[in-house]
Amino acid sequence: MRKDIKLTRLLSFLMVIIVAIALVGCNSKTSEKSEPASDDKSNDYAVSIETKFGEVNIEKEPKRIVALGWGDAETALALGVEPIGASDWLGFGNEGVGPWLDGAYKTAPTLLGTMELDYEQIASLEPDLILDVRSSGDQERYNRLSSIAPTIGVPKGGDGYLTTYQQQVEIIAKVLGKEAEGEQLLKDVDTAFEKVKKEYPQFAGKTVAVGAYTSEGWGAYVSGDARADFMTSLGFTNKEEIEKQANGEFYISVADEQLELLDADLTVIIPIFVDTKEITNNALYQKIPSVTDGRSVIINGDYANAFSTGTAPAMLWAIEQLPSMFNKALESGE
Repeated sequence: MRKDIKLTRLLSFLMVIIVAIALVGCNSKTSEKSEPASDDKSNDYAVSIETKFGEVNIEKEPKRIVALGWGDAETALALGVEPIGASDWLGFGNEGVGPWLDGAYKTAPTLLGTMELDYEQIASLEPDLILDVRSSGDQERYNRLSSIAPTIGVPKGGDGYLTTYQQQVEIIAKVLGKEAEGEQLLKDVDTAFEKVKKEYPQFAGKTVAVGAYTSEGWGAYVSGDARADFMTSLGFTNKEEIEKQANGEFYISVADEQLELLDADLTVIIPIFVDTKEITNNALYQKIPSVTDGRSVIINGDYANAFSTGTAPAMLWAIEQLPSMFNKALESGE
C-alpha cells in the first residue's frame, strides 16, 4: 500500500515536469571543479539536521556542495553559497536557474540529472555535502547519495516533493551556517506578500482555481503545492471543491466533462509544455464561466517558471510580476 501511495505521488509530480526531465535526464554540462564563494569559519563548525532518514551530522564546514533537490541550488545561491553541481529541474540550461538569479554564480555549476542521477558523475565532483531536501524521499536514492557524501534529504516527517519553501530555507541555511541570512530571506518573502495584500485587499476571500493543461489533459493544484499556496498567501482561497478531491496529493486530474471545476472568482491556468493556443482554442475551456467573463489568466514562460518553482527567490520575483495581472482579470469580470 505504501508503495502505491508513493507511486501515485510520483506520477502526479511527473505530469508537471516530465518534459523538463526528458530534456535534462542524466546529461550534464561540465565545468571545472572550483570552490564556491564562502566566508571562512572557525574549525569548531558542527551541525546536526533531522531528516526522514535520521539525524545527519556535519562536522566540517562544507566547501564543495552538490544541490539536487527541486530548488535546492536556488536556495543555496540566495543565501550566498554557490553549488559546484546542480540539478536543472526546469531545463533552464546555462547555469540552471531562472532570471531571478541571473549573475548569482561566479562559476557555473556542473548541471546534473533530476530524478535519474548519474552517481559516478556526482562522485567525480568530490562533494563534501549533498542537498536533496526537496526530492522524492526515496530510500535507495538517499543510500546511494550518502555513500558519496553527507546528504541532507527531505525533512523529518516529510515525503516526496512536499518540502515547503520555509523548510527548505531553514534546513539549507542551517547546514550552510547561514541562519541569519535564511531568516532574512523568509522575512523578505513575508513582507512582500503582506505588501501585496495591502495593495490589493480585494483579493481577500476571493476563490481561485489554479489549473494546468498538459499533453495528458487538465489538472488542478491543491494546498501544499507551491502554486496554490502562492495564491492563498496573496489572500485568495483555493476552491473548496478542488481541495476535497486532493486525497493527500498536491495535484488532481480534471476530466474534460468536469472542466467547470476550474471555475472560480479567478482561474489561473499554466500550460505545461503545450502551446497556449491549445488552451485558448479549447471549446470546453471557453465555456468555463470565469473564462467567459474574462476572470482568467494564462501564465507561461518565466512567469510560469517562477510561479511553479516555489523557491524563496523565485517567489520574490513572481510577487513583483503577477498580482497586477490577477487584479486586471478580476476587474474585467466586474
